Amino acid sequence: MNLIKNSLISFVVSLCLLTVALPTASCQAQDSVSSVSSSAKAKVIKIIDQRTITRDSGQTAVQQHLALEVLSGELQGQTIEINSIGSLDVVSANSYQVGDKVYLNYSQDANGVTTFYITDFDRTWILFLIAGLFCLIALLIGGAKGLKSILSLIFSFAVIMKILIPAVNHGYNPLLVGIGVSFLMLLAIIYITEGWNRKAHLAVIAIFCGLFATSLLSIAFASWAKLTGMAQEDITYILSSAKQAINFHDLLLASFIIGTLGVLDDLVISQIETAQQIRNANPDLSSGQIFRMTMKVGRSHMGSMTNTLFLAYAGASFPLLMLININNPPFLTWVQAINNEEIATEIIRTFVGVIGLFLTVPISTWLASRYLKNGPTQPETVVHHH
Repeated sequence: MNLIKNSLISFVVSLCLLTVALPTASCQAQDSVSSVSSSAKAKVIKIIDQRTITRDSGQTAVQQHLALEVLSGELQGQTIEINSIGSLDVVSANSYQVGDKVYLNYSQDANGVTTFYITDFDRTWILFLIAGLFCLIALLIGGAKGLKSILSLIFSFAVIMKILIPAVNHGYNPLLVGIGVSFLMLLAIIYITEGWNRKAHLAVIAIFCGLFATSLLSIAFASWAKLTGMAQEDITYILSSAKQAINFHDLLLASFIIGTLGVLDDLVISQIETAQQIRNANPDLSSGQIFRMTMKVGRSHMGSMTNTLFLAYAGASFPLLMLININNPPFLTWVQAINNEEIATEIIRTFVGVIGLFLTVPISTWLASRYLKNGPTQPETVVHHH
């Protein structure tokens, strides 16, 4: 159940990143500079012309001259053309087929010339489909617990979208807001899914300690490594659209903390539940014995979670990892590659999360072994002899 919950949290964070980031233009109709931009949905109705180009690396790319029908907005019903043949080769350019639905950006310059761009495919129905499938599986497998996980997901999403992102956009410190948002999500995740009980209280205390340690580690190592938080390409789009100055260094720290929250939640709940079951199985065990037995389980979790964190971050930055073996400027050596800020950020993010994880295991185990009582037991069946 915790796996479902953490997967849902990852889904929320992905949606938030998709909401903040602006799409990259993939096809351009004209090169004129525009003033006011609008957007609309459109459908490819005809491929007028198409050419394949070969890059120096041997890779191929498709350039197209398309006819599209606008499906929404003030231009709804009109047919437009977008021609990328002979234009600058865009690495992220997509290849479209008749019937594909896409999103357009368009605007008029001072001379009244309209410029159209295809920003990306329309993937809305796919996103709703996978979200619905997630909810269905969570309910079928998790039952009431699955429903609670979905409710905590909705709350976490609302907190991020309605508190964290607007606050950062209005100039508030991302780190302070991020810590506050993490604590709100912590309360929602624990109390909605686990209920109001002693196990939940202990889990909140343990995870809070883990988040505090993660915060200190993030601040220290990001400062020592001189991470600016501006290594990602998406930052360029945020800079051009933000209404207030944003502290990207603190925004990076906030991402460290929020990213660690889901893993801490999974591990802490598992440790506390393990300690509870051991105590229920043998109420005569001392707190020290329960601590040692539960820590053996925790150490196994620590090993698996370490690999989980590493593989998750490695998967997210896999193209960057490939640069280590290219040996082209500016990555002439392995040391130069890991000193690149974007790669160094992922390395520090991984180790900060793992260290916070390791510190949280003994804290949650000690709290559970010390303060948990025996759970409800089944009443004995009394057999009457006649």
